Amino acid sequence: MKNVLIIGANSTIAIACSRLWAEQGANFFLVGRNNEKLKQTAADLETRGAKNVVTYIMDAADFSAHSKMLETCLLSFRQIDIALIAHGTLPDQKTCEQRVDVALQEFTNNGTSVIALLTVLANHFEIQRCGALAVISSVAGDRGRQSNYLYGTAKAAVSTFCEGLRARLFKVGVHVMTIKPGFVDTPMTRELSLPPRLVASPDKVALQITRGIQKNVDTLYTPGAWAIVMFIIKMIPSLIFKRLSL
Repeated sequence: MKNVLIIGANSTIAIACSRLWAEQGANFFLVGRNNEKLKQTAADLETRGAKNVVTYIMDAADFSAHSKMLETCLLSFRQIDIALIAHGTLPDQKTCEQRVDVALQEFTNNGTSVIALLTVLANHFEIQRCGALAVISSVAGDRGRQSNYLYGTAKAAVSTFCEGLRARLFKVGVHVMTIKPGFVDTPMTRELSLPPRLVASPDKVALQITRGIQKNVDTLYTPGAWAIVMFIIKMIPSLIFKRLSL
């Protein structure tokens, strides 16, 4: 029976993952900002087989709240088997270009808050000496594109941090998995004009995430074709890349 901590538990991908774990009888500590949605998610998981579901209200951008959240989680679970960090926002790039305060807030939402949480969690997992940390980054972090480079910068920071953290925690039996989704059918992407063939369902992505954690995958591109797509994009020379409108 797994003990699962999910931060950003109301996100579409997190819900899809939690439903798969609920079918295995997992226990959950769900963290999010919206209490009503958390209660709905908890009730849904209980009907699907979850043994115990605890909800906790926290804004991930409030760094001072992170340690207290972990302490409360450990009152419910003696051991955390899986911690999934799934919170984030999709900023408007044009607004970020015009307003420094918005740019910094969005970087906090998608980058700094994740790094802060990972720092707190990593110190616990290092003592625990087992378990898995899974973090949703993005393919956007693989290269700075004109259309979303603020978001991509934050995700690049997260991915690099996870790579170093993975090497650190590997020595004590803890696995860190960086998750790099492409386009997924979520409320964050529904306002975007995206080719339908490139948009994956949350259920498909969740299945790959849960399997990736089970298999100790280091970096998971999901769907898998994005590994090829991003390899090609990263190989484009800068002289050409800066002329593209991506």
